[in-house]
Amino acid sequence: MKYAISTEGNQVSGHFGRAPQFTFVTIEDGELKSKEVLSNPGHTVGSIPQFVNAQGAECMIAGGMGRRAVDFFTQYGINVVMGIQGTIDEVIQKIINNELESGESLCSPGAGKGYGVEKIHTEADDDHEAHH
Repeated sequence: MKYAISTEGNQVSGHFGRAPQFTFVTIEDGELKSKEVLSNPGHTVGSIPQFVNAQGAECMIAGGMGRRAVDFFTQYGINVVMGIQGTIDEVIQKIINNELESGESLCSPGAGKGYGVEKIHTEADDDHEAHH
Protein backbone atom coordinates (compact mmCIF):
# COMPACT_ATOMS: atom_id res chain seq x y z
CA MET A 1 0.00 0.00 0.00
CA LYS A 2 1.22 3.49 -0.81
CA TYR A 3 1.05 6.21 1.84
CA ALA A 4 1.54 9.98 1.56
CA ILE A 5 2.88 11.80 4.63
CA SER A 6 2.89 15.59 4.95
CA THR A 7 6.45 16.37 5.95
CA GLU A 8 8.89 19.04 6.95
CA GLY A 9 12.37 17.60 6.85
CA ASN A 10 12.24 14.27 8.68
CA GLN A 11 9.14 15.20 10.75
CA VAL A 12 5.41 14.93 10.11
CA SER A 13 4.12 18.41 9.32
CA GLY A 14 1.40 19.75 11.58
CA HIS A 15 -0.12 21.79 8.76
CA PHE A 16 -0.92 19.47 5.87
CA GLY A 17 -1.58 21.99 3.07
CA ARG A 18 1.47 24.08 3.90
CA ALA A 19 3.84 21.15 4.34
CA PRO A 20 7.05 21.84 2.40
CA GLN A 21 7.17 18.25 1.16
CA PHE A 22 5.21 15.04 0.94
CA THR A 23 6.93 11.73 1.59
CA PHE A 24 5.47 8.81 -0.33
CA VAL A 25 6.19 5.35 1.07
CA THR A 26 5.14 1.96 -0.22
CA ILE A 27 4.84 -0.81 2.35
CA GLU A 28 4.19 -4.40 1.31
CA ASP A 29 4.28 -7.55 3.42
CA GLY A 30 5.49 -5.60 6.44
CA GLU A 31 8.47 -4.09 4.60
CA LEU A 32 9.30 -0.64 3.28
CA LYS A 33 9.59 -1.08 -0.50
CA SER A 34 10.05 2.53 -1.59
CA LYS A 35 10.36 6.06 -0.22
CA GLU A 36 10.21 9.25 -2.27
CA VAL A 37 10.09 12.89 -1.14
CA LEU A 38 8.33 15.39 -3.44
CA SER A 39 7.93 19.14 -2.97
CA ASN A 40 4.51 20.60 -2.25
CA PRO A 41 3.11 21.45 -5.70
CA GLY A 42 1.28 24.52 -4.37
CA HIS A 43 -1.67 24.88 -2.07
CA THR A 44 -4.85 25.74 -3.96
CA VAL A 45 -8.33 24.38 -3.27
CA GLY A 46 -8.29 20.64 -3.99
CA SER A 47 -4.84 20.62 -5.61
CA ILE A 48 -3.00 18.54 -3.02
CA PRO A 49 -5.57 15.72 -2.86
CA GLN A 50 -5.38 15.62 -6.67
CA PHE A 51 -1.54 15.53 -6.49
CA VAL A 52 -1.57 12.75 -3.86
CA ASN A 53 -4.06 10.75 -5.93
CA ALA A 54 -1.88 11.16 -9.04
CA GLN A 55 1.02 9.62 -7.10
CA GLY A 56 -1.12 6.55 -6.42
CA ALA A 57 -1.33 6.95 -2.64
CA GLU A 58 -4.22 5.24 -0.85
CA CYS A 59 -3.72 6.93 2.53
CA MET A 60 -2.81 10.51 3.55
CA ILE A 61 -1.07 10.94 6.91
CA ALA A 62 -0.80 14.39 8.49
CA GLY A 63 -0.66 16.26 11.74
CA GLY A 64 -3.82 18.10 10.83
CA MET A 65 -6.06 19.33 8.05
CA GLY A 66 -9.40 21.00 7.53
CA ARG A 67 -12.72 19.34 6.81
CA ARG A 68 -12.74 20.44 3.15
CA ALA A 69 -9.40 18.74 2.55
CA VAL A 70 -10.65 15.53 4.16
CA ASP A 71 -13.72 15.68 1.88
CA PHE A 72 -11.51 16.05 -1.22
CA PHE A 73 -9.43 13.01 -0.22
CA THR A 74 -12.62 11.02 0.41
CA GLN A 75 -13.80 11.84 -3.12
CA TYR A 76 -10.60 10.19 -4.42
CA GLY A 77 -11.07 7.16 -2.15
CA ILE A 78 -8.01 8.12 -0.09
CA ASN A 79 -8.12 7.35 3.63
CA VAL A 80 -7.02 10.21 5.93
CA VAL A 81 -5.09 9.67 9.17
CA MET A 82 -4.65 12.82 11.30
CA GLY A 83 -3.19 13.74 14.65
CA ILE A 84 0.15 12.15 13.79
CA GLN A 85 3.43 13.53 15.16
CA GLY A 86 7.03 12.38 15.12
CA THR A 87 9.63 11.42 12.56
CA ILE A 88 8.91 9.80 9.23
CA ASP A 89 10.82 6.69 10.34
CA GLU A 90 8.63 6.43 13.46
CA VAL A 91 5.49 6.68 11.31
CA ILE A 92 6.79 4.02 8.91
CA GLN A 93 7.50 1.71 11.83
CA LYS A 94 3.99 2.26 13.22
CA ILE A 95 2.50 1.41 9.82
CA ILE A 96 4.59 -1.77 9.61
CA ASN A 97 3.59 -2.72 13.17
CA ASN A 98 -0.07 -1.88 12.43
CA GLU A 99 -0.01 0.66 15.29
CA LEU A 100 -0.81 3.91 13.45
CA GLU A 101 -4.00 5.41 14.88
CA SER A 102 -5.84 8.49 13.69
CA GLY A 103 -6.60 11.24 16.18
CA GLU A 104 -7.78 14.83 16.30
CA SER A 105 -6.42 17.36 13.82
CA LEU A 106 -3.43 19.20 15.29
CA CYS A 107 -4.21 22.46 13.51
CA SER A 108 -7.22 24.72 13.20
CA PRO A 109 -8.36 26.57 10.07
CA GLY A 110 -6.01 29.42 9.27
CA ALA A 111 -3.51 28.39 11.95
CA GLY A 112 -0.83 27.61 9.37
CA LYS A 113 -0.47 31.17 8.07
CA GLY A 114 3.18 32.07 7.81
CA TYR A 115 4.23 28.41 8.00
CA GLY A 116 5.64 26.40 5.09
CA VAL A 117 4.14 26.84 1.63
CA GLU A 118 1.74 29.77 1.33
CA LYS A 119 -1.74 29.13 0.03
CA ILE A 120 -2.41 30.38 -3.48
CA HIS A 121 -5.75 32.21 -3.40
CA THR A 122 -8.15 31.39 -6.23
CA GLU A 123 -11.80 32.11 -7.03
CA ALA A 124 -12.65 28.61 -5.81
CA ASP A 125 -11.61 29.71 -2.31
CA ASP A 126 -14.51 32.14 -2.36
CA ASP A 127 -17.00 29.60 -3.74
CA HIS A 128 -17.71 27.40 -0.74
CA GLU A 129 -20.43 25.54 -2.66
CA ALA A 130 -18.03 24.31 -5.38
CA HIS A 131 -17.32 20.60 -5.60
CA HIS A 132 -14.15 19.38 -7.29
